[in-house]
Amino acid sequence: MPAVEDKFIRLDGLRFHYRDWGDPNARPLLLLHGFGSQATSFDHFAAAMTDRFRVLALDQRGHGQTDWADNYAAEAMVEDVGRFVAALGLNKLDLLGFSMGGRNALAFAAAHPAMVARLVIVDMGPEIVMAGATRIRTMVSTRDIFDDPAEVFQVERAVSPYPTDDLLWERIRNNLMQLPDGRWTWRYDKGLRDGTRPLLGISAEQGWAMARAIRCPTLVLRGAESDVLSREVAERMTREMVDCRLVEIPHAAHNIPLHNPAAFLAAVRDFLV
Repeated sequence: MPAVEDKFIRLDGLRFHYRDWGDPNARPLLLLHGFGSQATSFDHFAAAMTDRFRVLALDQRGHGQTDWADNYAAEAMVEDVGRFVAALGLNKLDLLGFSMGGRNALAFAAAHPAMVARLVIVDMGPEIVMAGATRIRTMVSTRDIFDDPAEVFQVERAVSPYPTDDLLWERIRNNLMQLPDGRWTWRYDKGLRDGTRPLLGISAEQGWAMARAIRCPTLVLRGAESDVLSREVAERMTREMVDCRLVEIPHAAHNIPLHNPAAFLAAVRDFLV
């Protein structure tokens, strides 16, 4: 795997962690992870993209090694992206976001159309399927303390048959932290796990207005078995956005980068390279 540097930067009082791969003079590609995850979830994908890009993966507020916060509103997370881009002097970048990161990427591209050259939105849209939102809220709010990582593996495997054992174990180890009593919990802020927060954080009306405001070429990836992004919403995005194409990824539900990493990489490279 190509060398990666773990770096930290302070933005509006919070300490953010990010991972930085590739030639600093190459085209920048910024990656925004999903809810409950972290920058390391993109490690294999990022390594494969360093032949053409400087790849930056940001731990968003409350996740990974970035500080926890009092405010997790969508607007605050989008402002974080803006501050990060400005602090690194990235005048024009390609932007990819998965799930929560896809929401943030969509909103940033809508607010700063001149700054985003190309946009990839992974299994997220201006509105989402309520069944998927309910499933995710239930999972994070009802079970977050485990006796050992093997117990987490069993729980995750029961609801996710797609990833290989190696990839699933890697995700679990990266996303867990040990408590003082020896048990284990997720690494992201417990304040995000109360089950009451809306998964999208913006109204459908706001989301569609943002989508229509985007001016750069956009790729939407949908997991063929996703319960979060419906095919109807994904197809509507291709009609209402200025320059938008849809690729449906087989053998994948919501978490496309984990469920079918080879097809995810191939689709993104075909669009960006």
